[in-house]
Amino acid sequence: MIIKQVLSFILIVFAFNSFAQAPKVKVANDPEAKKILDAVSAKFKTFKSVKAGFTLKIENGSGKVQGTKTGTVMMKGVKYRVSITGQEIFCDGATIWTYDVSAKEVQVTTLDNSSGSITPQKLFTNFYDKDFLFLLGNDVKRDGKTFQVVELTPIDKTKPFFKVVLEIDKVNKVLMSTRVFEKSGNRYLYAINTMSTSTVIPDDTFSFSAKKYPGVEVIDLR
Repeated sequence: MIIKQVLSFILIVFAFNSFAQAPKVKVANDPEAKKILDAVSAKFKTFKSVKAGFTLKIENGSGKVQGTKTGTVMMKGVKYRVSITGQEIFCDGATIWTYDVSAKEVQVTTLDNSSGSITPQKLFTNFYDKDFLFLLGNDVKRDGKTFQVVELTPIDKTKPFFKVVLEIDKVNKVLMSTRVFEKSGNRYLYAINTMSTSTVIPDDTFSFSAKKYPGVEVIDLR
């Protein structure tokens, strides 16, 4: 994970921080699964802003929960802000501020759109297109809703995970949960609990202001 503890998981969710260098051999994908993923991507792109509450659970190979975190993510265009206990990430579309509350420090870096890193926005859009094979599973019903299940497998077999399972709200075409299966046996579940697409979010929400955080050390790594 590329930032600090579980917060980095929200940005990369499945350690997707660099798709890349290994040779890839692509096989045909399930066309029905692609239709669903394309619909999720198209729906998300219609939202002017998004505010979502999420839960992150870390499980061992037998399914026992090793830890749980809750937080919020706000998105507007290419801007985002992720908040979880003790940590925050701000991005105004050009600069990223990673704020560690307990250390009272914020690291400043430049957003590199060419690096292949996965931002929160990309998690809801077409991140899957070039680097995964996808297969449609059976629908599941829970809490009065029906979810379509799509299983992803990375084309690059050197990745630390071997499978990702997505659950998508069948009616609203919104990605609601992502479960990642690591080769080490650990599993990571990222689940959306609440989502609003009508919240007005001021632009200054996505940038870190030292004046609002007195005493915080700013480490500029640009």
